[in-house]
Amino acid sequence: MYSKSFIVLFIANILCAGLLVFSKGIEVQADSSSLTKIVEPERFESLERVISYNTIEHSYCISVTDEDIQNLMKIVQAEAGGEDRKGKLLVANVVINRVKSSKFPNNVTDVVFQKEQNVTQFSPVSNGTIYNVEISEETREVVYSALYGEDASEGALFFMARKYAEPDSVEWFDENLTYLFSYGGHDFYIR
Repeated sequence: MYSKSFIVLFIANILCAGLLVFSKGIEVQADSSSLTKIVEPERFESLERVISYNTIEHSYCISVTDEDIQNLMKIVQAEAGGEDRKGKLLVANVVINRVKSSKFPNNVTDVVFQKEQNVTQFSPVSNGTIYNVEISEETREVVYSALYGEDASEGALFFMARKYAEPDSVEWFDENLTYLFSYGGHDFYIR
């Protein structure tokens, strides 16, 4: 009624199942001298090995204090509060690029409040609007994204809002810096 091959296959399956059940009770030991590293599972749960792993901690692209983060949020909100996400990101990128540059102070707070020949680098610092901004949720998210390394700036170290800038400032930017691109209400430059 059954072919011989079917019966042999059935018996082989029963033997394999028996060996599998039997092998669960035997601990296999290896000669540790032939292994480069012995890896042992931490624990077992219902016959499945549970693999533990470390989560990757994100780190900022520059060193910052809580004060630096707050000042970065304030300057981004003051300079680009009316801009879209990318416009805000670009302002944050410029501040971070300056922190990374040897030509500027090495922390966010000093970059934001830097004075060159008694002139502040950012107009919201000179006119005081940086102290009165209400930081939006989008600005918070953008600042953290920039701190985690999101960068759209092409290395820009300067920006200006040409339509609001003093003619002397516009002239200085045009004569002393290399124009990179415009986005939103700002032109971006590198030295």
